[in-house]
Amino acid sequence: MTLATAGGTAVVQAAGTQAWESFRVRVARLLGRGDGERERAELERLDRTAGALEAQPSAEAERVRLRQEASWQTRFEAVLEDVAGAERERVVAELRALVQEQAAPGAVSAGSHGVAVGGNVEVRADHGSVAALRVGDVTLGNPSQPGPPQG
Repeated sequence: MTLATAGGTAVVQAAGTQAWESFRVRVARLLGRGDGERERAELERLDRTAGALEAQPSAEAERVRLRQEASWQTRFEAVLEDVAGAERERVVAELRALVQEQAAPGAVSAGSHGVAVGGNVEVRADHGSVAALRVGDVTLGNPSQPGPPQG
């Protein structure tokens, strides 16, 4: 159950990132278990998930995210319950690899309108050109000066 929960979270976290295309194919292959028609159905379901997550206004985003995580958790639980023996071990190993890949420390990803950077960024304008960087949800301020309070 813990692995299925982590799988649901990984699907939601991967949706809309640069890793999404390969991730969704691997999830569909895992859930389709060799049945091409079932894999196509899973790909469609994954695409609906990505669309639902992308289309929601920010006030609804958390609720949609939680609903999608629960839905994918249920899908993974069903697959894990349907397999036994060596097949189950293979499914568990594949799901664990997907979850670990998505949760890898230092992993970076960006949505369709962004660029992911896993380090420092330097933006420079040379020879009269213009440089810009847009960063969302960042608060910058001046740190307080050390010493006794002024006033």
